[in-house]
Amino acid sequence: MPEPLVFLPGLMADLRQFAPQIGVFSPERAVMVAPLQGGERIEEMASGLLDVLPKRSALVGAGLGGMVALEVIRRAPDRVARLALMDTTPLAATPQQVADIEPRIIRARAGKFAEVMAEEVAAADLAPGPQRAEVLALVAEMARGLGPEAYVRQSRALQRRRDQQGTLRRINAPVLVLCGAQNRRYEAKRHAFMAELIPGAKLAVIEGAGLLPTLEQPEAVVAALRDWLKMPLLLR
Repeated sequence: MPEPLVFLPGLMADLRQFAPQIGVFSPERAVMVAPLQGGERIEEMASGLLDVLPKRSALVGAGLGGMVALEVIRRAPDRVARLALMDTTPLAATPQQVADIEPRIIRARAGKFAEVMAEEVAAADLAPGPQRAEVLALVAEMARGLGPEAYVRQSRALQRRRDQQGTLRRINAPVLVLCGAQNRRYEAKRHAFMAELIPGAKLAVIEGAGLLPTLEQPEAVVAALRDWLKMPLLLR
């Protein structure tokens, strides 16, 4: 039996971030989406996740979910059969990034949550095209469902994240590093650097996509994931 496929959504997202991929892979293998529950630290989210993960799984993390996935494989490498990191970073937040998050937290708590989320994922964060308006509407809907308290908790986790570059060098599993070609926040060149740090990692840059390739170019992401799932497992 193939290992279960576990998706970890990004900031203020739910299973709908991966709906096209879930629809394709769920007839073929066990698929689950693990929301980022827990406290205000990546480590706490990873602890909660390890309580519910299968014994071994193929882990797919996007954005914040990718950061949690890195903490999971750092802490319990035997639980991760293969790893896909999408539109994310292994770096700790810079002092400027930490400072930039704080006013958004204050505004979200002050009743301006919708405005804050419109800034978190703006039209310019996505590739131009007819799918842009639909994706933005879905992003807003997912955020409303999770609410401002979840936003504060996840934003605090982003502020406090650790540097995981050392973790990348120690990964002993098939790894896919994927990003949208027009991702302004986590650029393709940074993903190429991340892939270079991981032994044997495969890099996939999705054309016609920005911050959310799973929704902007779902078929291309499915193809990249399928290739990754065919990569031979490594001896431990």
